Parts: sequence; C-alpha cells; structure tokens
Amino acid sequence: MNYRHAYHAGNFADVIKHAVLSLVLDYMKQKPAPFRVIDTHAGIGLYDLTAIEAQKTGEWRDGIGRLMRADLTPENRAVLAPYLDCVRALNPQGELLRYPGSPIIASDLIRREDRLILNELHPEDRLALEDLFARDRQVKVMGLDAWTAVKSLLPPPERRAVVLVDPSFEVPGELDRLIKALQQGLRRFAAGTFLLWYPIKEQRPVAEFRRRIAELDLPRAVALEVMIRDGADETRLNGAGLVIVNAPFTLGGILQNLMPELVKILAQGAGAHFNYDDLGNDRVRVRQK
Repeated sequence: MNYRHAYHAGNFADVIKHAVLSLVLDYMKQKPAPFRVIDTHAGIGLYDLTAIEAQKTGEWRDGIGRLMRADLTPENRAVLAPYLDCVRALNPQGELLRYPGSPIIASDLIRREDRLILNELHPEDRLALEDLFARDRQVKVMGLDAWTAVKSLLPPPERRAVVLVDPSFEVPGELDRLIKALQQGLRRFAAGTFLLWYPIKEQRPVAEFRRRIAELDLPRAVALEVMIRDGADETRLNGAGLVIVNAPFTLGGILQNLMPELVKILAQGAGAHFNYDDLGNDRVRVRQK
C-alpha cells in the first residue's frame, strides 16, 4: 500500500478503527481493576491535517470531516462521544486542523490507574511520540520490532490488556504476520483483548485471512468489515476491517445499531455496506447491512 499514515490520517478507515477502539476501552473501564493498552504500531500520535501530506490526499475530508458534520441520532452520538470529544479537544475553534492517532485516543480514555505502552520502530516517529508524551507518566514509549513487541510485552502486570496491532501494510505478508502475532500473543496472554486492523483491496486474501482466524476456534472472535464502495476495483482501498478477539460482550449490539448510520455517512459509492461476522468457537450469526 505504500502506507505512510500522514497521508491517510482521519480517513474512513481511521474512523472505524478509532471508534471501535474507543468502545473497547469504554468497556474495559466498567471494571475497577486497572488495565494496560499496548499499541504495537503507534506512529507519531498526532497528525496535522493542514500539512502537505494530508492536503495532498484530502482523505480526512471523507472520513472524520464527514462524521464531525453529521447529524447523528442521539443514541449513536452518545456511543461515539468519547472518540469525537477527543477530536474536538484538539480543535477547540471548531475547524478540523489536527487529528489524534490511537496513542492520543488511548491516553485520553484510560484512567489514572491504567497504563499505555506505545511501540514504534521508526526512529523519527518514535522521537515524535517521546516528545508528545514526555510529561505523561502513564505512558511508556518503546522502539521494538512490532512483532517482537507482541510477545515481549505480554502478559501485562495488570492481568488485563487491550492490544492494538495496526501494521502499515508496506510489505507483503502482513496478514500472515497478523495471524502469527495473534497466536503468539494468545499463548502469552489468553485473556487479552486483541484488535487486528487490515485494509481491504483484494477480496480473496482477506477472505482467506478471516477463514484462518475462524479455524483457530477462539472465544469471542469477531470481524467487522466496512466497505465504502462495492469493491469491484481491487486496486483501490475499498474498505477496512478489524478482527477483535475476546471482544466485549456488548460490542455486537452496539455496532449493529451504529454501523448502518456510520456506513451511510462514510459511503463513497454504490454497494457500501458492513459485515459483522462471528468467527469464534461460539459462532451464532453473521450480520450484513
């Protein structure tokens, strides 16, 4: 994909990923015990939407730009409030100038007793993260290879964790690495909640990826996929997906209500839809809108 995230920050895929991340973190906070968030591909954490990269593609305008202007139903406005409030806090004048990456979203949503581990191998991006969180004692920035980090950072001392694995997809084989990382992570910490993000261009490798996840026979494993167009042109980024393992029990019901409205807002062509597939050993249904 040649995926340098500054070009794509705030696009439809970010909206889906960060909305779900916010929902998962909100669920984790319902129990008093502390938890840890591990972001294996953290990036720079904060993105300037006026920069050359963001202006060149303008993808944020059809992502977070649309969502911030949308007249959401009261129920969905409440569901998305933690995420959208984070965006608003960075843009107090109302105009969208900056967009939070997952590091800022996570740091805003965790409690005082929780911890955030940000891992970024790229040296310049890691320095940007260190500067951004220099005064935040809840946050630790690391520079490990992301696939090594999944193993070395688990199990967490808190015995509760959300692990976000969000590769750049700049090199072949990332879907295979996602599956391997999930297997290794679960061997180290079976109770962890894992979020695996992936882009959707060619349908066949994505379907094979989902099939292989399902064959692992995991508890509460689900896949959310959002298509912003029909996907006939497989040279384009037509959608994005998240596999969530040890997904919150409440997630399916929330997404069933949220996604029809969100897909309508983000659609860029005919055939826009979402799938919410139960991939785990407790499979019950497939939802398609």
